[in-house]
Amino acid sequence: MNLPADPSAKRDVRDRILAARAAISAKGKVAADEALARHAGALPVRDRTVCAYVPTRREPGSTSLLAALTAAGARVLLPVAREAGPMNWAEFTGDEQLVSAPFGLREPSGPALPPEVVATATWLLVPALAVDRDGVRLGRGAGFYDRTLGLAAPDARIVAVVFDHELVTQLPSEPHDKKVGWALTPGYGLVQLGRE
Repeated sequence: MNLPADPSAKRDVRDRILAARAAISAKGKVAADEALARHAGALPVRDRTVCAYVPTRREPGSTSLLAALTAAGARVLLPVAREAGPMNWAEFTGDEQLVSAPFGLREPSGPALPPEVVATATWLLVPALAVDRDGVRLGRGAGFYDRTLGLAAPDARIVAVVFDHELVTQLPSEPHDKKVGWALTPGYGLVQLGRE
């Protein structure tokens, strides 16, 4: 799928992707979530910091992915998004300490860490509606991740988590977009992007 550069066309594509996500059966979503957790648990994250996120109901993944990262030996940080600008982070220690947050999200109840802590992460798993083979990521449009990913270490592995059909050939990019180097999908696992 190629995405036109026109902003209204981007909205239309976002709407189509969200509709396709809503059409995924409960059984299909559970299977995809389990596969993503297996793939995440196989990443080389022992004794590393991983920045991740708590997926919403229709996003790929679940808190099982976070638990798999923790079980693999990672320190997992989750975003604390309050206002425009780079996000703060807090450590994930289990589902029981996740609380409701703005924008319909859940986040850790522990102390917030400054945005700069993202520079300690070896891996960053980020939400996306789609990602292309060149690493262009289509988000929801709020820009939280675009403002935050610039703080990541130059050698950090930035991974867009998407369903298989959301790994596409080409998306338009804008100057402020921060490309990602990998995609993680239920069927393909970890896919390196930006390679011929």
